[in-house]
Amino acid sequence: MAASGTMDNMKKFAWQAGTFLTRARQYTEEKLGNAEKTELDAQFDNLQQRADRTKQWTERIITRTEAVLQPNPIKRSEDFVNVKLDRKVPDRETNSEGLGLTMIEAGNELGPGTQYGAALVLVGTTQKKLGQFEKELLQTAVTSFNNPLHNFLDTDMKTITKERKILENKRLDLDAAKGKLRKTKSPEANKLAESELRVAQSEFDRQYEITKLLLEGISSAHSNHLSRLQYFVEAQQAYFEQCQKAMAELQTQMANIPGSVCNIRQYIVPVAGANSTTPTAPPIGGDILQDSASPAQNGRRKARVLYDYDAADQSELSCLADELITVYTLPGMDKDWVMAERGMDQQGKVPLTYLEFVS
Repeated sequence: MAASGTMDNMKKFAWQAGTFLTRARQYTEEKLGNAEKTELDAQFDNLQQRADRTKQWTERIITRTEAVLQPNPIKRSEDFVNVKLDRKVPDRETNSEGLGLTMIEAGNELGPGTQYGAALVLVGTTQKKLGQFEKELLQTAVTSFNNPLHNFLDTDMKTITKERKILENKRLDLDAAKGKLRKTKSPEANKLAESELRVAQSEFDRQYEITKLLLEGISSAHSNHLSRLQYFVEAQQAYFEQCQKAMAELQTQMANIPGSVCNIRQYIVPVAGANSTTPTAPPIGGDILQDSASPAQNGRRKARVLYDYDAADQSELSCLADELITVYTLPGMDKDWVMAERGMDQQGKVPLTYLEFVS
């Protein structure tokens, strides 16, 4: 029984080896131009080219999408290995979350009751939200877009590639059978060669139809990829809407902090002459100035310097912390800067972030 099984295995191995050598010989002679090759029709060639292009661009899109969702190449490689080994991808802290936590800790350490400390806590809280929104985008994009495209490559494209290889082998067998028939001389050998050719032709035709149906299925894959792409765009839209809303809320909260840039800007007006209206004075030391109707002459206002500032060039004015200076704006100036005067002969630009209005 065992001897019979061994003999069958040896016969099978010998047949496979013979078939491999026949295909190799046929392929070599075709390359050398010494044997004819059965050409596939133009429609089939177009289907194969479309399948190749689909595979190539799907792989590139996946790679680029993963780079956008996870910019860190090391972490991206770790995630790839975990997925391949069926391990759970770790829930990592995003950069925005890390920045947010650091800002919150700094604000609490420096004093949440101070202007700067309160601002750090506000901005840090929003940064944490942005990081959470980013995680939601990542999860949605991977589930609804990347994974389906990976699945297409791992299933449909692998099947198509396998069947195309089988078709190529069947074509080599067919052309080898045609060549054998042309070389036969005796009637007996001719009859045997014709029988082998009919079998080879039948197997080739059958494999041709199987492969063609699979290649035509690429159109359905394109439709599925289109729907997945729409899911990806919707996820991005939701992400950016959440971020925009969070930042708008943060800007409103920052404007309520005395001394912040958002707070100061709304009180700066260009010099417009004697008939110009005077804006309401900003908060001082956390309190709202009660007499907000007192006018400022020619659009000029008094401001306290919050930190030492060293002028970078002759157009700027060096200032010391806590000194009072007169400030105003000129048409066309950068909105982040104001003109400042000290006495009668010293003037220059000073950044808004270094100032707090007092009148």
